[in-house]
Amino acid sequence: MADTEMRLRSPAGRWVVGVTVLGSGMVLLDSTVVNVALPHIGEDLGTDMAALQWTVNAYMLTLAGLILLGGALGDRYGRRKVFVIGTVWFALASLLCGLAPNAEILIAARALQGVGGALLTPGSLAILQASFHPDDRARAVGLWSGFGGVGAAVGPFVGGWLVDGPGWRWVFLLNVPLAALCVPIALRHVPETRDPDAAPGRFDVLGATLGAASLALVTYALIGETWLAGAAGVVVGVGFVLYERRIANPMLPMSIFRSRLFTAVNLVTLCVYAAFSGFFFLSALQLQVVSGYSALEAGMAMLPTTVLMLLLSARAGELGEKIGPRIPLTVGPLVCAAGMLLMLRVGENASYWSDVLPAMLVLGLGMTMLVAPLTATVLSSVDVSRAGLASGINNAAARAAGLLAVAALPLLAGMGPEAYRSAEEFGDTFKRAMPMCAGLLVAGAVLAWVTIRKPAPAGCHPECKVHCGVTSPPLDPGARNEDKDGSGRPERPGPAAA
Repeated sequence: MADTEMRLRSPAGRWVVGVTVLGSGMVLLDSTVVNVALPHIGEDLGTDMAALQWTVNAYMLTLAGLILLGGALGDRYGRRKVFVIGTVWFALASLLCGLAPNAEILIAARALQGVGGALLTPGSLAILQASFHPDDRARAVGLWSGFGGVGAAVGPFVGGWLVDGPGWRWVFLLNVPLAALCVPIALRHVPETRDPDAAPGRFDVLGATLGAASLALVTYALIGETWLAGAAGVVVGVGFVLYERRIANPMLPMSIFRSRLFTAVNLVTLCVYAAFSGFFFLSALQLQVVSGYSALEAGMAMLPTTVLMLLLSARAGELGEKIGPRIPLTVGPLVCAAGMLLMLRVGENASYWSDVLPAMLVLGLGMTMLVAPLTATVLSSVDVSRAGLASGINNAAARAAGLLAVAALPLLAGMGPEAYRSAEEFGDTFKRAMPMCAGLLVAGAVLAWVTIRKPAPAGCHPECKVHCGVTSPPLDPGARNEDKDGSGRPERPGPAAA
């Protein structure tokens, strides 16, 4: 903990909130901004559809695989230090993305971006939790989430404006001046904090490597249609689970899945965030390739979903507390599925007001009903001391689901390597992909109705209610890992605690 717990209204407190919002905002922005730039990236670099998939997935792969480890590094070595290192890393990787002469270097740089994001994202929330007076922590985290939601909401708009203006490379180069502003402020105004009870010994680097390797192999198999790689990915995944069960301080302690509610809500998360990621990836291309929208128009077309969530998520969170999570987690995905099916009307020369906007409004209403109760249920499904670990796992699960969806949907829809260059071909495959996304949401709704019985207790964290939730559920910076063996005795936190 910090030597002095600061207050939110103090100048020091405002500096800390501002710099953590700025740092993590770069990660949120890059999670949403790149989709609208994909057609221009493909044309400029002369790439096929697989390279565009990897442009998105290389980032999500390293971010999902290392985010728990990144939180543990901050707990032990200093949250400010790891946050600053992550910010500098992210900026240098962004510079490499912006200067990439070909798709191969761009994809490698995107993977490096994900590493930087995995270092700075959990650190930003942990800094708030450790630095502020207990009376101000909830409000500080709520401000972080609210501004983060705004960043994710305007991401497609900013991306479209940059792509249509100075060019797609500025989608990445924009991060460099933001980081240059962030780092000196962090070094000057953010107090250094560590977790004094952080578990000694080695970090679970092998576990993180096995988990990321399994995801990478399965993703490669889906994009490249190489089934041998898929089989290898499954084998490595099994090895990852066996290894995590055996070691003393695992990145992913399997005992947390003894909670049936936690397991159930993570299965729902896999379904709904796979659908969301596939939808936003393909819709950004559909609006530009088929409907003839500019990058800016495509980005603006998606704004209603996140605007609705920013306006209504707090009320949805309150409703979920009153009636329990089962109904919102059942009805929300079904409403989202209806919104995605409405996108089937979006073809050549589609009207925004009569074709696109209704679909986005319905989707936004469904996401508003779903995201806040889902996150609250994750946090309430385990003991409060394990809430940080639980939300980190759920966040990683959402990103992994998106990774696999972006890899699998074009294959399942029969999308050829040059599909994004042909309005007719892409439009046909888009019409096959949207029912698949809707089907994932229906599966999530059925899972929620069948498996989620226990109501979530009142008093979820404020970020559950205001975060935009488009890319993943928000991380919870609070509690730490304990009772790994189910004995009821607290244990020293392992490296998974983020």
